Amino acid sequence: MARLPRLAVAGAAHLVALVGHSAQPVFVDDEDRQQFLAALRESALQHQVAVHAYVLLADHVHLLLTPASANALGALMQGLGRRYGAAFNRRHGRRGTLWAGRFRTAVVQPGESLLEAMLFIDLHAVRGGGVVSAADHAWCSAGHHLGLRRDPLLTESSAWWALGNTPFEREAAYRRRLDEGLPAARVAALAEAGRKGWAVGDAAFLAGLAQQAARPVQPRPRGRPPKPRA
Repeated sequence: MARLPRLAVAGAAHLVALVGHSAQPVFVDDEDRQQFLAALRESALQHQVAVHAYVLLADHVHLLLTPASANALGALMQGLGRRYGAAFNRRHGRRGTLWAGRFRTAVVQPGESLLEAMLFIDLHAVRGGGVVSAADHAWCSAGHHLGLRRDPLLTESSAWWALGNTPFEREAAYRRRLDEGLPAARVAALAEAGRKGWAVGDAAFLAGLAQQAARPVQPRPRGRPPKPRA
């Protein structure tokens, strides 16, 4: 089966993953992480891409991004991958690619799905970052969303603004959602969408997106389609 073209939609949020080649570490120390975030901020400004959430783990990165144009997402990720990969190789005296092929992405519907994508990323700090609370992970966006620090890299999403009328209300609501977590099935669905390039949202959103993109945005149901009634 031919690989589907990557789905990139201007003005839509995208759940993005960058994975290290052969699951090798992509960060050795905090200086590497600082260089990556600096390169991400520079590229995001250059290509007009808003960054809503991120988490840096040992061998992979998750991002939540909204590009101003359909081409901006690919331009940002390609430039970021090359720039940081070259800097990492120079600093650590290595050669070869740092990343495992193409970056992975899933388009996310505004509203609850977008909020779940933010939580999916910040909760990765707990699942894979060796901390008890996402707020304790220095290299994710949870601290910003909880009002513990100000991160100039981040632009608040519409889902964040919908959490309350004041910063205190929004931060408290986000903390409650972090404490509640996401059901395991929802985490698996978001991860699968990212791996396969599917979209995340309700039936109406998916139908409209499929028509706009002229390609499938969800896996087809297994088995033969039902026969029409006589």
